Amino acid sequence: MRARFSAIGPGIAIAATGVGAGDLLAAMIAGAEVGPVLLWAIAWGALLKFVLNEGIARWQLGTGEAFLEGWFARTPRWAQLYFMTYLGLWGIIVAAGLMSACGVAAQALTAWGRPAPWAIAHSLLCLALVLRGSYASFETIMRWLVGIMFVTLVGSLVLLRPESSALVTGLVVPRMPSGSAAALLSLMGGVGGSVTLLSYGYWIREKGWRGKESLAKVQLDLATGYLLTGIFGMAVLSLASIALADHRGVFPAGSAGLVVCADAIGAAAARDLGPSAGPVLRFLFLVGVWGAVATSTLGVWQGVPYLFSDAWGAFRRKPAGRVDPRGRRYRLGLLYLALPPMLLLIAERPVWMIRTYTLTSALFMPLLASSLLWMNGNSEWVGTLRAGRLARGALGAVLLLFCAILFRKVLDLL
Repeated sequence: MRARFSAIGPGIAIAATGVGAGDLLAAMIAGAEVGPVLLWAIAWGALLKFVLNEGIARWQLGTGEAFLEGWFARTPRWAQLYFMTYLGLWGIIVAAGLMSACGVAAQALTAWGRPAPWAIAHSLLCLALVLRGSYASFETIMRWLVGIMFVTLVGSLVLLRPESSALVTGLVVPRMPSGSAAALLSLMGGVGGSVTLLSYGYWIREKGWRGKESLAKVQLDLATGYLLTGIFGMAVLSLASIALADHRGVFPAGSAGLVVCADAIGAAAARDLGPSAGPVLRFLFLVGVWGAVATSTLGVWQGVPYLFSDAWGAFRRKPAGRVDPRGRRYRLGLLYLALPPMLLLIAERPVWMIRTYTLTSALFMPLLASSLLWMNGNSEWVGTLRAGRLARGALGAVLLLFCAILFRKVLDLL
């Protein structure tokens, strides 16, 4: 048993990579608006992302191909072109958003300097860590950062002494208060990432997990990662339900709203626990926020270049097989994430780019779920790892959910 748990790592990394500042802010706003009644949505969101990631790993273990490699080999050219366009646009905007979030979190934590230099410093640090480090060193750093963000956020919640009965009810009794549909979809769709899910296959390949015999390892690994991420998300929402009930509707847009949340949590702690507790809990919360955005940034910098490399090779019908992290295509993808998005930190983002990204982002998850249903349901491709009725039913539920999220986003843009 100890050997099995010591192997856990890619699941923690992939789950933590998907926790961005936008997801944190969505959980805080939901907690402020409706309290802990939507805790169940975060739990179900983590479960749904587990289903998707297990499907990605199932394909790779059954075929020996990375999911992208298999998908490109079996889809029409127009679908491949759509994905390539989406990946390039997604990379620029998400990288800029992660840099910005790191800058805001670091500036708030240190009370020194301006966010932009901190943002650039984080990008360059992650660039250096990926260029000079190995997958093993990346996994070790991610474990430490996940531990920091988990302990600080859950510890902050414990210190604020939440009402346990309300938390249990919010977790086990699915309820949807009037006007909470948008928050519900945001919470369920935001836990654990989108495109970053595809990085998991490359990380388990680095671990040497291959074939049907590794499926149990993958399932334990993913279950652990998404359990921690789900608890983390629920802690954030619960913190907001306690500290931000009087701050409804006053959050500034973007990651700066997290600083407002930190101030409110500090004020609530000072009121309930004494004046000296306020600065301590504010600091702990900001450490947890910094840990969340730092893990997400490092995970994207390390994992997404695999996707760039594999997608470009497959699109040109020259698949690379096992992607070499020291290879030219991987490093060009890494530089694309780490450097050009810095320009968006000092220039206003074009409206057309944001609108296009919002739509294409909403389209990706239904595309992934439907692709997994199709590809993992063919026993000629995946052999004995063909998805059973339960797995196909779960993927169908995921597909319906993300179609609803897509519909909601389209309505918001009209």
